[in-house]
Amino acid sequence: MNKTIYFPGLNGLRAIAAISVVISHITLSLGEFGLSPHVLGSYSAGNPIGLELGNYGVSIFFALSGFLITYLLLAEKDKQEIDIKKFYTRRILRIWPLYYAYLLLAILTMFIFQHEFNFGSFLLYFFYCANVPPFFNIVLPLLGHYWSLGVEEQFYLFWPWIIKKVNKNIFRVISILALTLMAVKIMVYLLYPQSALTTILLMSRFHCMMIGGLGAVLYKQHHQLFLRLIDNKLMQLACWIVIVLSAVNKFHVASLLDNEIISLVTVFLIVGQINTRNRIVNLENKVFDFLGRISYGIYVFHPLVIFYYSIALKNMLPASLPFRYIFVYLIVLGTTILAAYLSFHYFEKHFLKLKEKYVAMSGTNVLHLRKI
Repeated sequence: MNKTIYFPGLNGLRAIAAISVVISHITLSLGEFGLSPHVLGSYSAGNPIGLELGNYGVSIFFALSGFLITYLLLAEKDKQEIDIKKFYTRRILRIWPLYYAYLLLAILTMFIFQHEFNFGSFLLYFFYCANVPPFFNIVLPLLGHYWSLGVEEQFYLFWPWIIKKVNKNIFRVISILALTLMAVKIMVYLLYPQSALTTILLMSRFHCMMIGGLGAVLYKQHHQLFLRLIDNKLMQLACWIVIVLSAVNKFHVASLLDNEIISLVTVFLIVGQINTRNRIVNLENKVFDFLGRISYGIYVFHPLVIFYYSIALKNMLPASLPFRYIFVYLIVLGTTILAAYLSFHYFEKHFLKLKEKYVAMSGTNVLHLRKI
């Protein structure tokens, strides 16, 4: 296939997702800098506000991945039989090099600073089961964020096979799968709210990626009702209001389904960015494109950056308290972006060039699909 698929504005959504995760984790780590993690306030239980922003950022990533992967598989299916081997080769070349490079850096840091090390937990991270340690309270330092990578890699184990094998009523099949997972999650949460199974279902958001996949099916089919509903300025404005409310921790419609709602909003914004006529916010610009291209590195590197700066800067922050907070956010975010840029250009690109040999449908958004 020689056709190039390019979706404008989606790197911008990736950038927003990645930055939101970093800001959330900086906030929750402020205590390591001698500052208060309650700078944004506290919940009734006393926990600092900040975690939802990162959770919503991950859900944006999940919906984006579900949309792009599904659309590209469907596009490939239109032209030829889906080549599963090439699909997995592309994913391996995009995800594994940085995943294992950071894993090595994190393990070395743990040994240097004599952190507790659980070999069984390490094996779970090594074999892409990073979403399992939180269930057993054996999360390794600097690797807590890897849970989402585990979820996404596990999603890839079955998703291309579904797209390949289902030839009729694919929208119905995906809808049933997504609704079933959501129903099971709600039922288990209501019956066993404190159980490990509840935690598993809350974290393993396959249905959020399926929501992205449903959007891809409808968009590719040029479903007129779907497009009329979301491709208008009023709906796009409403979606951006939800994103802004999420950014300031004011979005709570139904806590159990907030991430699903964010995933749906993300699908609407994806279409709004692709169909430029009714954009409210234009994410197709150099800054957002740059950040979106390196968003995988931004997501992966930021805990290590936070850790080392918390050691180096604890007694070297500005005298003014407000400037201490501003300084921490700026230097951690800036260094994370720099690390991601260097990684992308001097490490990841070597594997991306190899990946191009296995691309069925080429394009910028394929090349830079985040794993995340």
